[in-house]
Amino acid sequence: MFIDKVVVEVRSGKGGDGMIAFLHEKYVAKGGPSGGNGGRGASIIFRANKSINTLFNFRHSKVFIGQDGEKGGTKNKYGRGADDVIVDVPLGTIVYEEKDHRLVADLSSEGETVVVAKGGRGGRGNAAFKSDKNRVPRIAENGLPGETKRLILELKLLADVGLVGLPNAGKSTLLSVVSNANPEIADYPFTTIEPNLGVVNVSRYESFVMADLPGLIEGAHTGKGLGLTFLRHLERCRVIVHLVSMEEENPYENFKIVQNEIKSYGMGLDKRPLIVVASKMDDENSEAKFKEFKKHYKGEVLKICSLTHQGIDELVQKCHGLLSVTSPFPLGDISESSGIKVYDAYKENKPIFEVVKEKDHVFRLKGESIERTYSLINISTDEGLMRLINYLRKIDVEKALKEQGAESGDSVFLCDFEFEYLE
Repeated sequence: MFIDKVVVEVRSGKGGDGMIAFLHEKYVAKGGPSGGNGGRGASIIFRANKSINTLFNFRHSKVFIGQDGEKGGTKNKYGRGADDVIVDVPLGTIVYEEKDHRLVADLSSEGETVVVAKGGRGGRGNAAFKSDKNRVPRIAENGLPGETKRLILELKLLADVGLVGLPNAGKSTLLSVVSNANPEIADYPFTTIEPNLGVVNVSRYESFVMADLPGLIEGAHTGKGLGLTFLRHLERCRVIVHLVSMEEENPYENFKIVQNEIKSYGMGLDKRPLIVVASKMDDENSEAKFKEFKKHYKGEVLKICSLTHQGIDELVQKCHGLLSVTSPFPLGDISESSGIKVYDAYKENKPIFEVVKEKDHVFRLKGESIERTYSLINISTDEGLMRLINYLRKIDVEKALKEQGAESGDSVFLCDFEFEYLE
């Protein structure tokens, strides 16, 4: 079964918590803090693998979960980091975030990888907080939580040339003649219900990949027939070959239907190099229909007959020539998905937090920075709790609450932590 679009969930591992410990050894007085750092949680990594052809394996495997890192140990022992989870996907897989459809990665090269959910880093143990002012720290950091995301995986075939046309235009027959592919061939519409790929050898050292896509019908770009599902596979093709059957009643009208669907789909498909091919020239009325077609279409049209191999070599050489001067077409902008953040001093800094009034006398502190800092602080000890309180004072939480109309006794939430506001 050919499956080319799935939705999966990925959950990376939480970092291990730092340890609060003190050295207790014979003959060592006041050994000092010895709590080690926690290990990093497992990341979820997608890797392109040419041995996989469809997303069928994701039909049942919908969730990928990374293990948490181990806690830090005594005597400054680091917690063990969890092994990353590597998920193999087919070449040509596009990864989007479901919530905003942001393009995350285009995995088009063998072995190419992308971290789709980064594991949380381990928290620091109390040994890391030792200083001249605090020789016996009783604080440690929690490990950062992992990431949870829902991702859309779309497979877009890595073909150089895409064959398009109405059902029964002769696409599958042509592919079987010029390559080693064995697509199903029959005299009824929609014989091809999934894309077929074939390698076309131009010479001993040169070749290209050709894709036979299911036949398009009018309205395909809106989801009719099989068109919308498989038009996406044209997005990678550098050259489009449009087959127009000369045994049909009105070849030119059929030609316009398919071209309109390609243009309506968008993604610049109508700007790709196009080779128009008159197929099935062995039909008894084909020459007359070809002349009628040329009255309306003034561009170059190649004539072929796959059964007798008429015009096949010329078509192959034409495809090869266009490919040699046509660069790959970009699928989208993934500049923000590389994991590298660029900081601009001239841009206004984001606020550390915001105060949201959920209902009367109930407020919540929100913001990536304040929530991240809170998740690091271990509030199970008095020193850890004081560290959190001092942090909230430092960033003027009390002032912000007062400006939002908070009164003494109101409840304030920060993630799962609740405290009472006092003027």
